[in-house]
Formats: sequence, C-alpha cells, structure tokens
Amino acid sequence: MKSKIVLIGAGSTSFGPSTLLDLFQSEQLHGSTIVLHDIDKEHLNIIYDLIITENKIHNDKFIIEQTTNRREALKGADFIISSIEVGDRYKLWREDYEIPRKYGSKQILGECGGPGGTMHAFRIIPPIVDIVKDVEDLCPNALFINFSNPMARVCLAIKRSAPNLKFIGLCHQIGAMTFHLPQILNTKFENLKLKPYGLNHFGFLMGVEDISSGTDLMPKFNMVAPEYFRQHEERFEFSSLTFEVFKRFGYFPYVGDNHLGEYLIFGEEFTKTQDMVDWIDFTDKVGKRTYKRVMRHHKRLKEEKYFKKGMFYKGSSGERAIPIIEAMITNQPSYESAVNISNNGIIDNLPQDLIIECPVTVNKSGVKGVKWGNLPKNIAALLRIEASIQDLCVEAVLTKSKEAAINALAIDPNVGSFEMADRIFREMKELQSEFLPKFQ
Repeated sequence: MKSKIVLIGAGSTSFGPSTLLDLFQSEQLHGSTIVLHDIDKEHLNIIYDLIITENKIHNDKFIIEQTTNRREALKGADFIISSIEVGDRYKLWREDYEIPRKYGSKQILGECGGPGGTMHAFRIIPPIVDIVKDVEDLCPNALFINFSNPMARVCLAIKRSAPNLKFIGLCHQIGAMTFHLPQILNTKFENLKLKPYGLNHFGFLMGVEDISSGTDLMPKFNMVAPEYFRQHEERFEFSSLTFEVFKRFGYFPYVGDNHLGEYLIFGEEFTKTQDMVDWIDFTDKVGKRTYKRVMRHHKRLKEEKYFKKGMFYKGSSGERAIPIIEAMITNQPSYESAVNISNNGIIDNLPQDLIIECPVTVNKSGVKGVKWGNLPKNIAALLRIEASIQDLCVEAVLTKSKEAAINALAIDPNVGSFEMADRIFREMKELQSEFLPKFQ
C-alpha cells in the first residue's frame, strides 16, 4: 500500500541505513515514496547515493527523494520518522556527564535523566518543536514517530507544543528481554505477551503471560529470574543496581543499570563510575564504526565495486517503526510491547499528561495504550519524582524561563541544591550556548 514516509535526520549513518533496512524488507509498503531529509547536505547526499543504488537492486521498490528543505519534505506525508541530534553528540554528552559531577552531583550517566538529561532536553527540544509545528501545519493527519532522547521529555514537549498531532516515541530498550525471557521461561518469544509499564529508560516488567493459554508467567519469572540474571550479569545492563531494585521493589526493571541509575539518588551506590564512562566510550566507538562502514560502502559505490546484493537484502534493525506503520496501513491488528504515548488513563496513579512507556494495540485507527490501572505505590512514588522534573524541564524550555530551568535542575535527586544547580547551569550555558534556548 503506497504511503509517503519522511525520514528526518536521514543523513545520520546509524539512523538512515537502519530504518531503510526495515523498509526494504517490507512488502506492504511497496511503491511508497520515501523522502530523505537532513540539514547536513553532504551526509544526506551520501545516504541518498547509497539508497538510490539499493533501490535499483530491489527493482525500484520505492520512489526515493531527498531534500534539505523540511517543509518541502513534509507536504502530503503520511508518516514521519524522526531521529535528530544537535551538535557533536558525544562531546556534548561528555559535558552533560562531567560538569554536574564536577560540582558534586552523583549522576551516573547524564543522557536521559539527572542534570545531564535535563541539559540534553534543553538542547534537543527546541528544534523538535519547530519540526512538529511544521508537521501540524503541513500534514496534520500524519503520524509522527520520535526516536530522539531524552524520549519522555521530548514527547511531552511535542504534546504540549502540537496538541493535535498524532505521535508516538519508540525505544529499543525492551529488546533485551526478547533474548532473556525465552530462556527464563523456556518458550519462544512469539508465545509471550509482555506487560512493561513506566517511563522510558525507567520501566518495570509488570506482567508476562502465555499468549495461547493466557497463563500468568510472572510467578515463574520472579522465581527463576534472580539466579538467571546473576549468571548472566552484564555491567552495562543487568547488574547490581537492577538486582537491588528488583529485590526492594518487587518488579524487574527491564532497562538496565546504565539507564535505571540515571533517575535514582542511590544509582551510584550500586554502579561503578568507570563502567558508566566505559558505556559512553563504547557507544561512541559503535557510532564511529558504523560511520566508517557506511563511508566504505559509499567509496565502493563510487569505485563501481558495490555489492551485487546490496546492504539491505536481509535482516532487521530490531526497531518497531516500520512494523507499526505496516499494521496501520493494512489494518492488521498488532500488539507492541513498549511504546511511548501520553498516559490519558492508562496508569491511574501517575500524572495523566505524562509520557509513559507501555504496551499498545495498533490498527488503522492508530495506536492505543493498554490500560493497567494503579501501579504499586512504591514504583509509582519513584516515577512521580521523575514526572515532576520532566514537567518543569519541558515548561522551562517552552517558556524559555531561566528560573524554571534552574529549578528543574535543583529538584532533581541527583542535584538537590540551588547552589549546585546554579553552578551547573552557568558553566553549561557557557559551553553549550549555541544549542540552548535564550533563557530569560
């Protein structure tokens, strides 16, 4: 079924090729128009060259277009998949991590939570707000799919700045469970219905059942999981912090130590500083390897030595954007385990405009969250702390309020001091002024 799908940030050597891998495996989207958009013309041209070649290998499966003009790209779009960053991602991430700790913060990572996550949100939300306002103006019936972090804060800003827009946020963090759960429960993953609830990078496995029989498999999971994960301990993912929170709160945090600890004042107590530094270094190296691989492919193309089968002849990125689009256009109802959407009655004891991560059903009508009700009080209490920070963080960006920005930093459990918040804000403003809102 033909659709117009716009990829914003398509010049990225990680986002562009991985999304297009899934597109080239899709039969339902055959004949669609794929528009590649990026403000970096040089990188956009590289990806465009590769995709035009791939499309020929796949017998011109799609109509491929490129443009640096966003409004031109968005006209008539049915779906927009967006994954953008600003500036040098890893340089800025290291500043987000190091500067708060310089002034006494115990934050462990600084990507999506803690004062570093707040500074990240201050930078990334303004350009995304500009994008979604164009979407609301030019293609108001389109579905906007966001991949940019910090996911929950970005999506809350989307909701507040473009209130009529249909949007979802996607993150692959639940993907680790596709490997572990079949081993823990001795069954195939396709037989399982997962019920994760919470916030992005701060969620808990609240339920899991056998699809065919409806049997509740949580008792078995809770019995087997502690020993299983200790045997499969991994310092970046399921390690001491995950085990402690699982023991204390009674539900398994499926996001891994490196993400979970960003939101918790006791995160550093159960993680090693070097492990978190190593995680930033690791993701940086992965990004550089991906970039070099794409550039090698482009060089082969220019030397007329390109692969006969191309890059995209098989496989999957593991991301869920294309399967969701397919379910909508074919009206084939599907269940997605973890999608970021507005609460709106899904979890009763969390703020209703909060962006939560939860299971959804998908069909031609769109994406609808699966209601849970009340979370256990201890888990809801944890999440409400972060919800308050996100609320104030987004308010600070949208109103350009310096007072709200510093308050959002100060109330974070990994700051807890106006003096520290002032110092963090002052130095980060000096370092990152070109990317930050003009706070007044």
